[in-house]
Order: sequence, then structure tokens, then C-alpha cells
Amino acid sequence: MQILDAQKEDQVPAIFRLAFRPLFLLGGGFSCLALMLWGGVLSGFIEFAPYGNVFFWHSHEMLFGFVGAIVVGFLLTAVQNWTGIPSIRGRRLALLCAIWLAARVLMLFSSSPSWLVISVDLLFLPLSGYFLAKPIIAIGQTRNLFFVPILVLLSATNLLMHLGITLNIPDLYQHGFISAIWLITLLMSVLGGRVIPFFTANGTQTEKVTPISGLEYLALGSTWAIFALYITGAVYYMSNIFIGSALVLCAATHVIRVLRWKMHLTLKVPLLWSLHAAYWFIPIGIALMGLSYLSDVITLSTAFHALTVGAMGNMILSMMSRVSLGHTGRQLIVKHLVICAFGAVLISALIRVFGVILFAEFSTALIIISIVSWCVAYGLFTLVYYPILTTPRADGRPG
Repeated sequence: MQILDAQKEDQVPAIFRLAFRPLFLLGGGFSCLALMLWGGVLSGFIEFAPYGNVFFWHSHEMLFGFVGAIVVGFLLTAVQNWTGIPSIRGRRLALLCAIWLAARVLMLFSSSPSWLVISVDLLFLPLSGYFLAKPIIAIGQTRNLFFVPILVLLSATNLLMHLGITLNIPDLYQHGFISAIWLITLLMSVLGGRVIPFFTANGTQTEKVTPISGLEYLALGSTWAIFALYITGAVYYMSNIFIGSALVLCAATHVIRVLRWKMHLTLKVPLLWSLHAAYWFIPIGIALMGLSYLSDVITLSTAFHALTVGAMGNMILSMMSRVSLGHTGRQLIVKHLVICAFGAVLISALIRVFGVILFAEFSTALIIISIVSWCVAYGLFTLVYYPILTTPRADGRPG
């Protein structure tokens, strides 16, 4: 939509013309740096003492540093399309990015004062939620207002993690990041159901799959319910058999849901099969979580990594690649290097999940290989998309 003044837009540096530009670039590049540090610690090559401890830092920064940046970048870009009202740009967007970056730097050092780290890190998501809510409320678009409480709840899980460190209660920060993973999984489930069938129909020139309302309620309702059990802490007072069974049933509904989206039609379109592959890791991760409660064969950590490395890692890379092309006036055709990136992040997830399950005795080496594969994927994205994200739109329009 032509909702911006071209002359005013020319005065804004290209990278700060829409939120996806700086936040996709920062988030993608940061994930490589964060995982290289984590890999160095696991392999014993690096001694690293960040804020909290290295395990807290890894889980926090991949969720609230990497994923948080991409989620905000996506939502603050999409809200302009949803509402027809210009999203934040220029100085306000630069300030938001500076807050995100300051938090990442402070988290690197154990000497950083807790009050300062918490204050800066907790500011990013609520401020983003304000910028998201303002245009939605202005036109009374209640359907998309759903995403504002998601950011508020994500902020709450971030606070739980920080309180766990400040009060020296490891179970509390673990509760925070588990709840955050579930919340982001819920967000992916909602967004995936909205965009994947639509994109598939457009990209394959086939009829859009009509959702079955009962199935949608079961898949999303069960995911909401399990998130509620985790965020409230009720899950810790229930039997393993009950929780494990509920998780397996939830996974089954997602399997039926994604099977209906006809992935086989997308195998020649990288921007489509990469999204389908990402969504498949949602039922895989939920099912593995269920098995971790029902047996000792699967660890909860491995199950969660199916959701983080598998679902989040693949979906974020695919969506960033698509959004960055579409919102810079380019055709939705990815370069060969980006197709390689899709393959590399998929390999990273398969190794981190199934490699570790099948060859547990080599888990550290396999995790290092998974990290390398991730860094190749997101490094390629950063390399290919840097000129796209830092220069004006190819069609000369604002944005």
C-alpha cells in the first residue's frame, strides 16, 4: 500500500525504514555469534562468564535475543499491512534496536549490575508491544490485537528468567524459558495456520486448503491449554502419565493439521517446503516432549530443541527470506545460497534432535556439528540479505 510520503522516506536511512530491516539483520547475525560462543564453551576452547551463568545465557539469548528480535521485526512490519497505518521507522526504530543491542552487550558480562541488565532487557518487548498496539487499536482491528498480549506474556517469561538468577532459584529461570518456548510454539502454530496454506496455494497455483474448524480448535486449543499448564506451574503438580499423554494427543492434532497442507506439492519451491518442514517440527517436538514424560529414552532438553532449532530455526529463516524479498519490492525467488541455507538449518535440527537421540554417546560432538551447520545457514542469510536490507526498495517505493 502507498501509505508513505516518498520524499520524507528518502530522508530516512534505508535500514531504518521498516522494522524487519535492522532486526532481521541483527537477529540473524547475533544467532551465529551467540552459538559460536556456546560451541566454544561446550568444546572447552573458551572460558566464558556471562551474566547469570553460561547455561542461563545460552537459553535466554537464543530466545529473547535472537527469537525476540525476529518476532518483533516481523510483527512491526506486518502491522503496517494489517492496518494501513505506517509502522515505526527512523529514530524510534533506531532507538528500539539500540535497546535490544544494549541488552545483548550487558548480558555478555558477569560484572553487569543486575538492576541495569533487567531494566534494559525488559524494556524491549513491552515497548515493541506499545508500537504494535497503537495502530491496531486506532482502527479497532481486534483480530490482530491477539499479538499484543503474546508480547506481554513473553515479557513475563523473560522476567521469570531474570528473577531466577537474581533470587538464585534455578527452577524459576528454567520455568521461564520453558514457558517462553511454549508461547513461541503457540505463536508459530497460529501464524503457520494463517500463512502456510495461503502461501502454498499461491506458490503452487492450487486451491487453498479449507481449514476444518473442529481440528483448528483442537490443535490450537490443546496448545493453549498446555501453555497455560506450564506458565501457571500447574504442570509440576500433575502426573507424568497425564502430561505425557496430553502432549502426544496435542502432537497428533498438529500432524493431521499439517498433513492437510499438501507439502508434496511444494518440493520445487524452497520458500514453501522450508515452511512446511519447519511446521513439522512442532508436532515432532511436542511428541518428543510427551515421550520424555512417559519414558527415559528422550530427554526434555532434546525435545525442546526440536521446537527451538527445528521449528523456530527453520521457520524464522524461511519467513525472514520471504518477508525481506516481498517488502523490498523483489520477486519471491531465493538465490541458490539461500536454498543451501535452508538445507543447512534443516540438517542442524536433524542432527541436534535425532542425531543426539540415536548416538547419545557422541552428543557433544553432534551438538558442535549442529552449531556449525546453523552458523552456515544464518551466516549465508546475513551475507545474501545484507545488501537487500540496507538499501532502498528495488521498485523505488517507500518502505
